Amino acid sequence: MGNVSVITDSVSCLTPEIIQRYHIGIVPLSIISHGKAYRDGVDITPTQAYELFSENPDAFSTSAPSPSEFLNAYKEAGKLSHNILYISVSAAISSTHETAILAREYAKREIPFVSIEILDSESATTSEGFIAYAAAKAADAGATLEEVVRTAHETKNKVDSYVLLDTVKHVYRSGRVPKMAAQAGSFFNIRALFEVRAKIHLSAVFRNHERGLDIMFEKIKKQVGDKPVHAAVMHAYAQEAAIKLKERTAKELNCKELWLTEFSPIMGYACGTGTLGIAFCPI
Repeated sequence: MGNVSVITDSVSCLTPEIIQRYHIGIVPLSIISHGKAYRDGVDITPTQAYELFSENPDAFSTSAPSPSEFLNAYKEAGKLSHNILYISVSAAISSTHETAILAREYAKREIPFVSIEILDSESATTSEGFIAYAAAKAADAGATLEEVVRTAHETKNKVDSYVLLDTVKHVYRSGRVPKMAAQAGSFFNIRALFEVRAKIHLSAVFRNHERGLDIMFEKIKKQVGDKPVHAAVMHAYAQEAAIKLKERTAKELNCKELWLTEFSPIMGYACGTGTLGIAFCPI
């Protein structure tokens, strides 16, 4: 039994290899299509989810895990360690964090010997994943709960990500853009770049996809310069474009580590297929 078990949620976009290597628990959010619920990454793959989304976007929605799902995750993690750190998707964009806190109250009665810390990542996508990854590596090295939490906080202060939408047609689902404005933007072939840090911020708008990529790299390089970074390229049903973006990322950034991963449909339902992104964490 290790000192600390680390849990995060499926919005973190971690690769299966990292999840398995560091025994990271994943609490799946739910994807709902035509009235049927699927656990993200458990009952359905991102590719399958995007295919359902493409068939009928209006019949596609998402929901946070229930308190019982979190309680089960705490119990499973408690079998590995009596100390747990759960790193949540930003509380500003999901009720998942609040539900995790509620489930912790139930856990105090059912597994009172387990200590549970909950950290709001104030992020999403693989920038949230990088926080869980850093915490899990610290736990794997034998760190105490206090040390693992400190590592998570330090990483949280460094991570960032940019997400490039191929269309703004569906972005009204985020609740931050009126539906009429999203439809008008789609009609005029407007694309958008968002930064995911604490909240989701509109960073730039443009029409040419290549120009959007240039802007994204300009912003990232302004932040990190030549510093080495952990980086991840994300995509929503756009494998070939993501491979090209990974190649460009390797050339333009000083990547100590570079992954290719799928963008969670939990966020993709508001971004649409064709979405590309880069998450990064300066070292």
